[in-house]
Amino acid sequence: MSVDVRVLEDPARAAAELLAEHAHAGANLALSGGTTVGRAYATATRLQPRWRDVHAWFGDERAVPPSDPRSNYRLVRETLLDALAVPPEVHRVRGELPVEEAAALYNEELTGITLELALNGIGPDGHTASLFPGSPALGETDRRAVDAEATLEPFVPRVTMTTPMFASCGLLVYLVEGEAKADAVRRAFAAEPSAETPASLVRGRPVEHRHGGAAAARLDG
Repeated sequence: MSVDVRVLEDPARAAAELLAEHAHAGANLALSGGTTVGRAYATATRLQPRWRDVHAWFGDERAVPPSDPRSNYRLVRETLLDALAVPPEVHRVRGELPVEEAAALYNEELTGITLELALNGIGPDGHTASLFPGSPALGETDRRAVDAEATLEPFVPRVTMTTPMFASCGLLVYLVEGEAKADAVRRAFAAEPSAETPASLVRGRPVEHRHGGAAAARLDG
């Protein structure tokens, strides 16, 4: 296991630099939602406005239409895609479809895909993407994407990449900020892997973990 934990003044900027670097090279990228990552996307558009030969995927998505305020696609479109001079090829989860159908379509589309970079968060309960503590989705070993039920708001069904999909990624970046997530960060990186902390199950490949100082408060060293 190789884990690189970095405490930074501006973790969103650091994540943006990684996105820009991979976009310049052309890559398969898995994007996520959230306020901090939205700032990273906005910065990345200025650092690298041309995302030619990039394929943009989604680590997870809520089962809502793409125009819904809860949609990760909408966040990515508003903070990243609309500002790029040359946008990537976008592989959107069809959240407007029944969730089982959307998951099956996405799983099929991911056939043969290996991600060069995945940008994830960690929730206060230790979840990442839409892999929640104790979820049956954590036991998936074959499929690349599955449907999942949320245990935190908003309580809408999700489509999520699976642990095998994330584990095969070249570089997995956890972007985490805030004291409320300090215990989840400790359990993800300083405790034994557990289904009660899904983020801890995806750390077998080189991982770069970027977070604000408060989130790292319970990590020794």
